[in-house]
Amino acid sequence: MEDAFQLAALWLGLAVVATVLATHLRMSVALIEICVGIAAGAVADKYFGPNSLGENAEWLRFLASSGAVLLTFLAGAELEPVILRTKWKEVFVVGLIGFLAPFLGCSALARFILGWDAKASWLAGIALSTTSMAVVYAVMLETGFNRTDFGKGILGACFINDLGTVIALGLIFAPFTYKTLAFLFFSTIIIALLPWVTKRLTKIYGHRTSAIRAKWIILVLVGLGALALWSGSEAVLPAYVAGMVLAGFAAEDHFWVRRMRTLTIGFLTPFYFIRAGSMVSVPAIMAAPTLFLILLGGKVTSKIFGLFPVISQFRNEPKERWYYTLLMSTGLTFGTISAIYGLSHGIVSKEQYSFLVAAVIASAVIPTMVAGMLFLPRHLLPKSAVAKSAEVSEEVDELANE
Repeated sequence: MEDAFQLAALWLGLAVVATVLATHLRMSVALIEICVGIAAGAVADKYFGPNSLGENAEWLRFLASSGAVLLTFLAGAELEPVILRTKWKEVFVVGLIGFLAPFLGCSALARFILGWDAKASWLAGIALSTTSMAVVYAVMLETGFNRTDFGKGILGACFINDLGTVIALGLIFAPFTYKTLAFLFFSTIIIALLPWVTKRLTKIYGHRTSAIRAKWIILVLVGLGALALWSGSEAVLPAYVAGMVLAGFAAEDHFWVRRMRTLTIGFLTPFYFIRAGSMVSVPAIMAAPTLFLILLGGKVTSKIFGLFPVISQFRNEPKERWYYTLLMSTGLTFGTISAIYGLSHGIVSKEQYSFLVAAVIASAVIPTMVAGMLFLPRHLLPKSAVAKSAEVSEEVDELANE
């Protein structure tokens, strides 16, 4: 237990450093946490040996996965049904192209340029086709775009994009068994009943210090996650759907959502983002930087060439188009999941896995940095920086009085 507390203190210390750096650099804290993870992992591996940072400890992996699940749930909860109904064409078309363009382009790149075998090439296309719901949602929260139609459209397109990735991984590699049917059946029932049960629990037991709503939601997410993993799927997918069906409930109770965000971003997601960065093998990239750049360039280029013309049909202002396109070019959660799946099932080698994960994580950092620095559509921001600071102060006061 002493070792666990020491390791947790080290990782939370890295999270505090990342937050301070992000504040001074005026960048997304999620991106800085990834970069801090890369640096910490490289130093630890060089001077203390592999896995000395503890990134493969079972409890730490659980916290990291829980952070991804809760962050994905909160992203789904931002997608109000009314907004999705009015933007269904944009969400579906942008999300579908966002998946197909890099999936086909990167598969062909791996097969014919890098000389990978067919299975490894298809796996590379799947891993590099993703967009990062975790990073995009974190950026939406920090900018305030999560409260705008513009930001909600991006989040909806991200969901369709990643849904295509999950389906492709399942159809090409994962066997369709009775477990898959059981997962679909039980998760459908649970998610269908979720809004009614949540409202009943809130009406009878809510607004007390026992925080039954938070406990109930976490119970559902963990249960659905366990069911998804048992069936061979991924825990974050049902979490997103659960968030979507509770979007109306979340819109009625902003204070509850704020408390969930505090738990998620204040404690859980730093483990996820820092761990994602620590998994990058810096020596492997330095030994063959060209291969890494080819994979990263293939992902971002195919995303841009596929998405920019399509997004231009829905957004007229150049900065809006580029910001939208670059955020859709990110990758992290499902990309690393797909790469890990390929490694554990012998589809890709350890070297191929390292380059895929490095390219995926780099795509979470570089496009988002460029988008925020050069193409931020400030005219769409919901409030001024002063108003936003006042809102944060008000939120702190509310939490203190709770």
